[in-house]
Amino acid sequence: MKETDSSAEMKDKSSVIIDALGTLGEFTLKTGRNVFSMFGGMFLLLGETATVTSKGLLIQEQRIGSEAIFTQMVRVGVKAIPIVILIQLAIGMILPLQMFPMLDEFGQSDQIATINAIAGFRELGPLMTAVVLCGFAGASIAAELGTMVTAEEIEALKASALNPIRFLVVPRMLATLIMTVMLTVIANVVMIASGMLTAINLGIDADTYFKLTIEAVEVSGFVTGLVKAAVFGLLIGLIACFLGLSVKPWEGSEGVGRATTRTVVYGIVAVIFADAIFTLIFYSYGLFD
Repeated sequence: MKETDSSAEMKDKSSVIIDALGTLGEFTLKTGRNVFSMFGGMFLLLGETATVTSKGLLIQEQRIGSEAIFTQMVRVGVKAIPIVILIQLAIGMILPLQMFPMLDEFGQSDQIATINAIAGFRELGPLMTAVVLCGFAGASIAAELGTMVTAEEIEALKASALNPIRFLVVPRMLATLIMTVMLTVIANVVMIASGMLTAINLGIDADTYFKLTIEAVEVSGFVTGLVKAAVFGLLIGLIACFLGLSVKPWEGSEGVGRATTRTVVYGIVAVIFADAIFTLIFYSYGLFD
């Protein structure tokens, strides 16, 4: 009797383990399919966008309207300037205040200028700008395109023989890419100026700060920061457009909200991973000495 009970108990335990493994396997397969589907869809969207953009540059009849691009640049970039300036002002003040006590202890307080310049131009300028645009531009683009899908405006464009990629996706992606680079330049200048004002208040000579900043900011550091910014902008625009167009017409406002949330989360994750990859590549090739 005891043997029968123990065998039944063992069967129950094994069935629980099998069910748990089955659930885990099903979740893994489903997640894997979703991830590969998303990457595949984004790759196709990027390819089609590149094709349409190339045709717009080479073929007069298929050129991209400059007004549409400028309109999107204002929406996704110009209106984000105050936020970028505010954030970089704060970061430019925080770094010197945090570093000054320890550097001053070793008599190297003037090296705040070097650290601030390198951190700003190589990392914090493009990275913080991209994070801001993930929430400012990415969410807006995803919500707008998702709403167009639910309102069947995309289908109306297709029925009118108009390519949604040309009229909706390309202007937004180009605008996001261009404005990320431009905002990064503004962020770098603001961070250096803010750091200089803070350093002066800490007793560091302004001429020394400026001289060390010029020495620290090499052409390679400036260019690599802008390259990062361009890739970040492309990723933000691509993710936002893909997730916005992925909303199903029957999902309504819930689908639009889900796409908007995913755009911000996926965009920030993609930007940080891209930053890590680019930093490894640049260090491997000796661009950061």
